[in-house]
Amino acid sequence: MTALLGGTFNPPHNGHVALAHRAAAHFQDEVVVLVALRPGHKRVELDGEIRLELARAAFPDYEVERDPHERTVDMLAEGRWRDPLFLIGADEFSEFLSWKDPEGVLALARLGVATRPGYPRERLDAVLSELSRPERIEFFEIDPLAISSEDIRDRVANGESIEGLVPPAVAELIQSRGLYR
Repeated sequence: MTALLGGTFNPPHNGHVALAHRAAAHFQDEVVVLVALRPGHKRVELDGEIRLELARAAFPDYEVERDPHERTVDMLAEGRWRDPLFLIGADEFSEFLSWKDPEGVLALARLGVATRPGYPRERLDAVLSELSRPERIEFFEIDPLAISSEDIRDRVANGESIEGLVPPAVAELIQSRGLYR
């Protein structure tokens, strides 16, 4: 079984790493990190190859690959993994119905949704009630980490420390390459 953690990783941070570790332990699956080179849902200023390098620095214990697809359903339709588990956070799941072909995603993969204590369950239940295959979704809990890639980019741009927010290897790459300034 393979768990897929996709994203822009702009930059990858300790929350992403914690999600990967917790999912690997909970599901007993191999985790593959997929860096969206041209995400269809958001604009990213850093080149995909640089974000790939940052992700490889953040996830040295996992396979890290390029994802050339703009949408998750298109990546899954390629069929590289047999019955994959696609990992997302609760915030992303609350927006799942706005994804391109959410039913198609569920036909091609199970979803592992990382929740945190205190996250409003009614948001998750509202999405579940709209899906034809809610049994394809499994929730697992992670410790809350108040970290966002946007906050990290802002901190770097303002000359503030990002220590403790990203893995040291990522902080080193950001600093040595002058990223997000």
